Amino acid sequence: MGEGRTLPSAALAFDSRCTLGESNVWCARERVLWWTDIKGRRIWRGSPGAGSTQWWSTPGRVGSLALCESGRLLLGMEDALYLVDPTRHAAGTSLTCEHLVDVPMEGTAMRINDGRLDRSGNFVFGCINEDPAHARTARFHQYSLGQGLRALDIAPVAIANGIGFDPDGQGMYYCDSLQRSIMHARYDAATATISDARVFALIAGDAEPDGAAVDAEGRVWGAQWGAGQVVRYSAAGEVELRVPVPASQPTCVAFAGDDLGTLYVTSARDGLDAAALHALPASGGVFRAVLEGVRGLPEPRFADA
Repeated sequence: MGEGRTLPSAALAFDSRCTLGESNVWCARERVLWWTDIKGRRIWRGSPGAGSTQWWSTPGRVGSLALCESGRLLLGMEDALYLVDPTRHAAGTSLTCEHLVDVPMEGTAMRINDGRLDRSGNFVFGCINEDPAHARTARFHQYSLGQGLRALDIAPVAIANGIGFDPDGQGMYYCDSLQRSIMHARYDAATATISDARVFALIAGDAEPDGAAVDAEGRVWGAQWGAGQVVRYSAAGEVELRVPVPASQPTCVAFAGDDLGTLYVTSARDGLDAAALHALPASGGVFRAVLEGVRGLPEPRFADA
């Protein structure tokens, strides 16, 4: 795999110091970034224009979130999906969430992990097996109010991650972080059908593929846990670009800004010792890289009514 060209390092945008920051998404309506601290049990909102942040406590661990048509958020929390409007709660307080649907889990060490809306606005998400043995029993699902919860025919994994969709919505990317390979498959949103799965890219060294996003040219941008970087892959799955991140555990990426030309990267400080945190004190923050000649795609919204 090619080394790719290295861009300037991402800069700290929000010093949130999340234990396990994840699932960042850009809200163009309000010009704010949302993300979750899974283990910190908080939802965060950052305003790039004001340089300010707010957070709310959640009753469980939110693995992923998505924007709704109504302005609410869809949460994948523990073993169920919920709706919530954080703006109806004072910042710094606990959220009261509306239950939507339970998600079947195989064992007590499971929870919802990575999730993203497909191009049709369905919520596609996967789970994680947190048992130390990391058996591959975590599954992927699609959810909409019209069709309900539908299992996707993807082989079970240990840690579902890297979910993203081609610009035309007919292809899906995903991975098992522990397998260090990114998969691509044909995807039919209307029938929740997966076919022709293949290995798209292999990750070298000890890095693990984490959250990902697809840009307007159909290129995949993926956070690499343990490598302190985000990489962009070519259509053939080769590394084209690298964006260093001053945190060893970047977790997810999102395109933001009026032109969708800024990349925001969440990160984690979970498991880092004092020496590692001294070397990279902004770990757990959200970082920003302004990209030249790159544009993201508008974020779909979940039809919640």
